[in-house]
Amino acid sequence: MSVPMLKIGAVLSTMAMVTNWMSQTLPSLVGLNGTTVSRGGTSERIALYPSPEEGWQIYSSAQDADGKCICTVVAPAQNMCNRDPRSRQLRQLMEKVQNISQSMEVLDLRTYRDLQYVRNTESLMKVVDGKLKVASENPRSLNPKGFQELKDKVTQLLPLLPVLEQYKADAKMILRLREEVRNLSLVLMAIQEEMGAYDYEELRQRVLLLETRLHSCMQKLGCGKLTGVSNPITVRASGSRFGSWMTDTMIPSSDNRVWSMDGYFKGRRVLEYRTMNDFMKGQNFVQHLLPHPWAGTGHVVYNGSLYYNKYQSNIIIKYHFRSRSVLVQRSLSGAGYNNTFPYSWGGSSDIDLMADENGLWAVYTTIPNAGNIVISRLEPQSLEVLQTWDTGFPKRSAGESFMICGTLYVTNSHLAGAKIYFAYYTNTSSYEYTDIPFHNQYSHISMMDYNPRERVLYTWNNGHQVLYNVTLFQVIKTSGD
Repeated sequence: MSVPMLKIGAVLSTMAMVTNWMSQTLPSLVGLNGTTVSRGGTSERIALYPSPEEGWQIYSSAQDADGKCICTVVAPAQNMCNRDPRSRQLRQLMEKVQNISQSMEVLDLRTYRDLQYVRNTESLMKVVDGKLKVASENPRSLNPKGFQELKDKVTQLLPLLPVLEQYKADAKMILRLREEVRNLSLVLMAIQEEMGAYDYEELRQRVLLLETRLHSCMQKLGCGKLTGVSNPITVRASGSRFGSWMTDTMIPSSDNRVWSMDGYFKGRRVLEYRTMNDFMKGQNFVQHLLPHPWAGTGHVVYNGSLYYNKYQSNIIIKYHFRSRSVLVQRSLSGAGYNNTFPYSWGGSSDIDLMADENGLWAVYTTIPNAGNIVISRLEPQSLEVLQTWDTGFPKRSAGESFMICGTLYVTNSHLAGAKIYFAYYTNTSSYEYTDIPFHNQYSHISMMDYNPRERVLYTWNNGHQVLYNVTLFQVIKTSGD
């Protein structure tokens, strides 16, 4: 009696080769990612803060007064090539390969187990086979006792029937899997031919070249007028309802540290994270205990030092992180403090320190200015006031404010529905009312600051640390102009 033997080792070997090919090929297809965005003349790093709705495109074009083309190029977030139909097809094939491999492994184990059972019953089958031959040759030799023995032997072989039935089912599965492998091979061959037409390595090099050109373009960018704010990008949810977080605003700088200051009232603990990724994960941080507590959330890090408002005073302190010491402190003459002239949300936000492309600034108000916002440009080393402007905008009507390219932009609320409502231009000492909407996702912003190095807005929104990309209007002069 012969028993069918399922030969599946060769098929498993083939599947392993397919899986190996997929693991080597797939990363090269989905590993392309854009990291730089040029919008309306600005450049933004988005590898760190990916916005999932963006893809490679030119989404607007216009002409300047000289007839030159002005375009807006948007680069994709990380792993945008995952949306490539070929990439999706490969991922689906990978799943099929894994499913088939698992089925093969189960089949192999079951076959091995059943073969062991068949081998264990082989001697019994030989005895039964011998008795049947004797009985067929000499029926008279089969007496009642011999017949009963033969019947008992056959009964012992009955459990072999479901094993054989399983073999039949497994044989059908083998045929089905073989057909699936054949179909996979055809699809993979088609994709491989298509990949010959689309050289992904060449495309990757072109993407890298474009990124380099965009980085170079960013270095040429001057200042521009704010025309738009992107959708919010939530980096992390941590801390209390109020607080501030930031990176160094100095240009240029290779400092990737992130600082977080939870709360607005008598705080002294500053957490320093090594990178943005560490901040997102809440790991790899050190603690600074400030010698004097802070007030409000209007702090800024500039060239390795923290500038903040000392609690219950109008004194500005410059604290150096590496030496862990106060380098200088100076009173901001006449500035209100201790909730005398805060933003609309309160929180001792009387003095707001910030930095932009033009340097270090203080936004506050005084009694002689009747509670209207005052802007002062500060000398970073001595904290001396270099120049002051009276904007005429009441500070208690402002939700938050930030500086971009020497222009103060003011929001009309800290709650949902807020928009950028007012702009004051220090270069011309003039102002205008604006209507730039932005999505206040968590409905209570207690800190909003612009980082000129990254060209993004940092916000603390109801216990969430959120970023906004910005659009600045400007004309880029290239070497060919």
